Amino acid sequence: MSTPAPRSRRRPRIPAPGAAAPRQPVDQAKIGRSSVRRRATGMTAPEAAAALEDARLQQHIDRDREDLADDERGRAEVGEWERIAQLLATTGGTYDPKADAVVQDELAADQRAAAAEQQRLQEQQQLAARADELAALARASRLGRTVESRPGDETARDLLVHRGDYHPVVDGWLAQALADGSGHYADPAARTDAVGSLPAAVRAHAALLAALARTGAPAADGELEFAGRLAQADPEATAHSPHGSRPAAGAAGERRRPRDRHVGAGDGSIPETW
Repeated sequence: MSTPAPRSRRRPRIPAPGAAAPRQPVDQAKIGRSSVRRRATGMTAPEAAAALEDARLQQHIDRDREDLADDERGRAEVGEWERIAQLLATTGGTYDPKADAVVQDELAADQRAAAAEQQRLQEQQQLAARADELAALARASRLGRTVESRPGDETARDLLVHRGDYHPVVDGWLAQALADGSGHYADPAARTDAVGSLPAAVRAHAALLAALARTGAPAADGELEFAGRLAQADPEATAHSPHGSRPAAGAAGERRRPRDRHVGAGDGSIPETW
């Protein structure tokens, strides 16, 4: 039960673990604003206004320096002094970053970004672990119907391809699960999503397996292998053939009775868009 598919052209939706994470550019403007807020803490409105004049003067002095032509930090510092001076002129008192709504909004946004990055890293680790598991099962010839598919297995398959650890049996296993409507493919939404997340050859293989199941006769290993090779040879034609557009109905392994063969794709399995 395998589909000798070529390497997928799609990239995994989550980067391969172990690859160097792209270095985030240093946000000089953010550094400048943070520096101003530290210095401004405890200042009164007149003191902030004086600091603003000093920053403007320094910016004027540096205006002809080529090495500061793209000085984002300097411009950000002047802008932050202007904001703080105006804030204190309106509210009075002394400056406290904890009472500054702008500062607190930025901190909250940073926390949300950090949480999202942590979640991304966890998902990346889970994806890598699942890809390793599928590869190990495939090498041990233990990837069969007893192993249920899970949401995200399509991405794990892409990751195996991306890192050069492709196993054709993984495609055959996914095709069988899709044809049976087992594992996470028991959910109609997951079967619909498979149209965009699985290669055409895998979808065509699933359609052929479903057509074989509708004959009511158990398929031999040679027939399953032939189905995979046929799907790989011409997946588009196979997927649109009269016998390849509908899967087996019901649970995994269930055979449709001959008198039911007239039922169309509305029987709740694989979408016609295959």
